[in-house]
Amino acid sequence: MAEVKFPTEVVDLPSKGLLYPEGSPLSTGKIEIKYMTAKEEDILTSPNLIKQGVVVEKLLESLIVDKSIKVDDLLIGDKNSILIASRILAYGKEYEVEVDGRKIEVDLTTLKDIPLDESIITKGANEFEFELPATKRKLTFKLLTSGDEKTIDEEVKGYEKIHGIGYELTTRLKHQIISIDGDTKRASINHFVDNEFLSRDSIAFRAHVSSIMPD
Repeated sequence: MAEVKFPTEVVDLPSKGLLYPEGSPLSTGKIEIKYMTAKEEDILTSPNLIKQGVVVEKLLESLIVDKSIKVDDLLIGDKNSILIASRILAYGKEYEVEVDGRKIEVDLTTLKDIPLDESIITKGANEFEFELPATKRKLTFKLLTSGDEKTIDEEVKGYEKIHGIGYELTTRLKHQIISIDGDTKRASINHFVDNEFLSRDSIAFRAHVSSIMPD
């Protein structure tokens, strides 16, 4: 019996694939996804998957044609782009939202990618540098992936159970920062985030990350 071929579309990644290691299928800057079927609708409406918080990951696993690509490896902005593309392919470009009590219809095809500034990257390396404005400490950091987000969420839930507070901001910073003044030791990074990261520097750092993140 011949294998059934589903229609597919190729999605351009906001990162252009430049932050993925050479040889990764994601380094092409494109990803092929298939149109949603009743199978994917079953995934979207599965109470068990929704309860576990993995419904989006399972959906993308089903839609991505190249099964060697792991959802955990996707940069957050690239993952967002694939989700929007899959939604357009499945249900059309119109998306209704409510703003201040008014219903507004958004044309999803008009959403534009936030471009990646290629002048600040080393091709194949998800690694950036930033000097903190107040303390002049030098940070090396990365843009978070879907896998990083999953790990952060799990740690935050654990902290909430134990301490009653999730420490989401500091947990995220600890996963994002690669080194402090060249020191890559995890203990040094954790100590810095917990005890030395001034609020004014933290705000500036997060604003910088948002400004360079392709999405």
